[in-house]
Amino acid sequence: MAVGMLQVDVGDLTFGVRTDGPDDGPPVLLLHGFPETSLSWSAVTPMLAEAGLRTYAPDQLGYSPGARPDEVDAYSLPALVQVTADLMTALDLPVADVVGHDWGANVAWGLAAWHPDRVRTLTAVSVPHPTAYTLAYRADPEQKERSAYIKLFWQAGKAEEVLLADGGRRLRRMLDAPGVPAEAVDVYVDQLSAPGALTAALNWYRAMSSTTPVDPVEVPTTYVWSDGDVAVGRTAAEACADQVRGDYRFVELPGITHWVPEQAPEQLARAVLDRVARGPVLTPGAGLHTPPS
Repeated sequence: MAVGMLQVDVGDLTFGVRTDGPDDGPPVLLLHGFPETSLSWSAVTPMLAEAGLRTYAPDQLGYSPGARPDEVDAYSLPALVQVTADLMTALDLPVADVVGHDWGANVAWGLAAWHPDRVRTLTAVSVPHPTAYTLAYRADPEQKERSAYIKLFWQAGKAEEVLLADGGRRLRRMLDAPGVPAEAVDVYVDQLSAPGALTAALNWYRAMSSTTPVDPVEVPTTYVWSDGDVAVGRTAAEACADQVRGDYRFVELPGITHWVPEQAPEQLARAVLDRVARGPVLTPGAGLHTPPS
C-alpha cells in the first residue's frame, strides 16, 4: 500500500492529491464537494484499497492553495471538467472509475458526458445529473425551496461574511451530522478561512449556469441518494434515470443526510465496488466492451 499526498502540476496550477491503495491497482478518481476537501473520503478509501483499488482524491480547484484562480469563469462546469481531465492526464490516468459527491458529482457527470473515453464507470453521490436537477428545480416547488440557500452563495462578499462569522458557525452547522468527524470540520473551516479560499469555493456556485447543456451519459452509472438529504429531493433523484443511457443503478440510503461519504462509508464503498465490478473490460487497442453477464 502507498498512502500519501501528491503535489501534481496542471499548467500553472498545483493540486494536492490524496492517494491510497496499491500502486498498480485499478485507478479510482474521487471528487469531493462543498464545503469539504479530499479528507471527506477518508472513511471510504481504506475499503477500496483493501479491494485492490488505487484511489486518487484531489483537493479540487479553489480548494488546493496552489490551484485557486481569481476569475469566476474559471469555475464554470466546462472549465472544472476540463481541468479534471487535465489532472487525470498529469496523474497518468488515461481512464478511471470516477466517483463524485456533491459538486464533485456535478464534475463527474460532466466528465462522463464530455469525456466518456476517460470514465470507465461513474458513481455519482447525492447530486443527480445536472439536467435532472434543473428540470426538478423548474417544476418542483419542493426542490426550489431546498435550493434556496444558493441565493446567499451567489452574493459575493455577503456570503463569505455570513459563513465565516463567529468562527465559521454556519459552515459548522451545515456539516453538523452524525458521522461527520468534528476534527474534519475543523480542518474544512480552517482551510476555507484562508484568504480567498471561501470565495474560490463559492465561485463554483457563482459560475453555475442552467444554460450549459449536459448530455445524457452512456457510461455504466450508479447514482447514490439518501432520503435525508436536505438539498436534493426525490423528484430530482428519480429523474436521474432519464439522463443515463448506459447500465444504471439507483441506490437509496434511508436515514442518511447529505454527507454520505462520512455517514455511510460502508454502503457507499459497496456501491462503488459493485459498479467497478460491473464495468466494461478495458482491452488494450480494442477500446471498451461489456463483459457477458
